[in-house]
Amino acid sequence: QVQLVESGGGSVQAGGSLRLSCAASGDRLLFMGWFRQAPGKEREGVAAIYTVGGTTYYTDSVKGRFTISRDNAKNTLVLLMNNLKPEDTGMYYCVADRRDLRFFGPLQKNYYPYWGQGTQVTVSS
Repeated sequence: QVQLVESGGGSVQAGGSLRLSCAASGDRLLFMGWFRQAPGKEREGVAAIYTVGGTTYYTDSVKGRFTISRDNAKNTLVLLMNNLKPEDTGMYYCVADRRDLRFFGPLQKNYYPYWGQGTQVTVSS
């Protein structure tokens, strides 16, 4: 059984930073990532990491501002978000998969069977 528990969301002004964490239970999680959903919009993949090799993937709108990392010893996923913008507002979800998604699009939501409950991020202008 895989369980994902997010923490670290909150409200910040534009230009600020937040650090999201995801505590994961379960082994052999080859891919982990973060998705977000803004009100009235589809969920979108924000960042993902191949936990074995450390390769990271980002959607274009967050490149250079967000950093995804994983502490394998603690089985924790982290998303460091800098220079936040109002359009980053949304519910952020931690996701995981035991399959190798390198050739199938790690930022495609339909592939991930495991999802956390989400943590809210609000960025004001």
